[in-house]
Amino acid sequence: MNQTFAVVLAAGKGTRMKSDLPKVLHDVCGKPMVQHVIDQLQRISMDRIITVIGHQSEMIKQHLGPSLEYAYQEEQLGTAHAVKMCHEQLADQQGSTLIITGDTPLITEKTLRKCLEHHRTTNAAATILTMLPEDPSGYGRIIRDEKGQVLRIVEHKDASEKEREVREVNSGIFCFDNKLLFRALEQVSTNNQQQEYYLPDVIEILKHQGEKISATSVYDIEEGLGINNPEQLAHAKDILQKRIIEYHTSNGVTVMEPSSTYIEAEVKIGKNTVIEPRTELKGNTKIGDNCIVGPDIRLWNYTSINIQKQQDSSKTDDKSVMSYVK
Repeated sequence: MNQTFAVVLAAGKGTRMKSDLPKVLHDVCGKPMVQHVIDQLQRISMDRIITVIGHQSEMIKQHLGPSLEYAYQEEQLGTAHAVKMCHEQLADQQGSTLIITGDTPLITEKTLRKCLEHHRTTNAAATILTMLPEDPSGYGRIIRDEKGQVLRIVEHKDASEKEREVREVNSGIFCFDNKLLFRALEQVSTNNQQQEYYLPDVIEILKHQGEKISATSVYDIEEGLGINNPEQLAHAKDILQKRIIEYHTSNGVTVMEPSSTYIEAEVKIGKNTVIEPRTELKGNTKIGDNCIVGPDIRLWNYTSINIQKQQDSSKTDDKSVMSYVK
């Protein structure tokens, strides 16, 4: 029976974040960025989701919880090496394996489903999720032949000047035939400038073996954005905040001043509710139907079924309430 697996790569140090906190634990609208990735995968009902951890692994486990399945990469030797750490758990399994980095909090369930479905319908050994950023600097380039077939992926540091002119890049998200993946991983070398085991090298290995390689693109370029520094983290927060507010407004919530409103990912708001300016709704806050919230208020893990009259915030159990709920 064919199954569907996911491997989330979350073992890196993320030195460019300039923080003692592991990169994948940096907050994006109320949740660690890696939690956003795992949440999207869980909506697809994967048979198994394995998170590869290494740097400060115990801290990551503490945040994500003991219910998840983990693999350990004690020494960070590259993305292919990280996937190999799942050998005991997955190598003998029949099915498809989706591989995604834990620093892509903007990816959506819709795009991940698209990647899996494309992989299955094309009967490919490997499927690459690609994108076309305005500036491809730093990304691995998708190299195709004259017929448009994918030949290989070349990392930016290893690419020639001509190859760097290619705009189509690797998002870092793949889908593989599971058994073919783990066989090919044994052939990956460190013959590159970083002297690391690159997962994209598996594409060229499978191609040389006569296997079919396919590619499909992300729905929205923002989904493939990886977070490597504080500037990119701030940009991702802005994008996700806009999505969150658009989600609530499409479900009957009125946000009077989106530019001054902050709503985290887990917040629930009922229909016909009005969110007034300079309002912050954080954590597991739940606001009922037909409410007016704000202005100048901050609620954290606050629950109200229906708020229609002004209430003194001191009556709540949450010390984060800074003003009134009307």
